Amino acid sequence: MGQEAAPLTRHLRVLQDGGHTVLEFRGEIDILAATEIGPHLDAVTKQPGCRIVIDMRRVEFFDCSGLRLLHRARVRVHEHGGRLALVCTHPLTLRILRISGLSLLLPPLPTLEAALDGPGAPSGSY
Repeated sequence: MGQEAAPLTRHLRVLQDGGHTVLEFRGEIDILAATEIGPHLDAVTKQPGCRIVIDMRRVEFFDCSGLRLLHRARVRVHEHGGRLALVCTHPLTLRILRISGLSLLLPPLPTLEAALDGPGAPSGSY
């Protein structure tokens, strides 16, 4: 897996891997982190036909600000005809995704490899 890391903020690292842009969320994803991540997320999700993976394996805390980021990314990727996959393994974050219903729209995968190998979430399904 060839990756080029570009740490953008303390909460976000961006990697390119096989035609995918991998956004690695890190640490506490709260309102402050969302403010830092938002512009970078918007930049990559506006590209036509983008293939995005959001990797949340290094997230320690996740609140509604993070849910808004994921939902916004999903909508924007859909609007531009792209594909979006989510990697998440943290039990509490998975619970938040499930309770909010977002896991139905953006099913979390257990590994980065699964996200890169698979077709990505059907971003057009509501």
